[in-house]
Amino acid sequence: MKKIGLVHATMNSVNPILQAFQTYQPSADLVNVMDESLIWELNKTNEITENMIRRLVDIAGKAEDAGVNAILFTCSSFSPYVPEIKKLFSVPVLSSDESMLKEAVNNGNEIGVIATVKKAGPTTTNLLYEEAEKNSKRINVQTSVIPEAFQSLQKGDRTGHDNIIHSEINKMKDEFDVVVLAQYSMSQSLNTYQEKSEVPILTAPKVAADSIVSLA
Repeated sequence: MKKIGLVHATMNSVNPILQAFQTYQPSADLVNVMDESLIWELNKTNEITENMIRRLVDIAGKAEDAGVNAILFTCSSFSPYVPEIKKLFSVPVLSSDESMLKEAVNNGNEIGVIATVKKAGPTTTNLLYEEAEKNSKRINVQTSVIPEAFQSLQKGDRTGHDNIIHSEINKMKDEFDVVVLAQYSMSQSLNTYQEKSEVPILTAPKVAADSIVSLA
């Protein structure tokens, strides 16, 4: 049985990735570690500091100490730092959205991104361009950040959160080849999305669960 460490910066990432593992990788044993103060600080300052990265490495270290076979970071805002962070660990490390970004670039040239945390929007956009450059592919990314949805979720209003995301999906689905939901916390909004979409709407948890187990 493979043991996977899940590193969280918000409670809102926990249920989506746990459900993905339960559905797609039920045999994996999971170790959850968290510092939720990271996302509160990030939302307040919109800046990732060395101190925040140190704390993130700290909690990832707790997962490695627990004997995990691989580590998955579940907050997309910190994805740009994972390539350097992974050098500190002896087990495979994957950012929250790395596998999803590859799938998005493979799906088309016109990509719409929806985020509910300010930092996550431009972070995901930049990572998509980097992924496209690796593949010598030209893409166009348009990003919409809707922090009011995250605020609704923090207040326990999941219906309000989902409705705001649904509205944004409806604006994008006829204009892009693929729509990306930038954060794990957004993925469950598709459970209540009633419209039909001809374009793929990508969320990271399923792809990430499959990918990290394959690395472990």
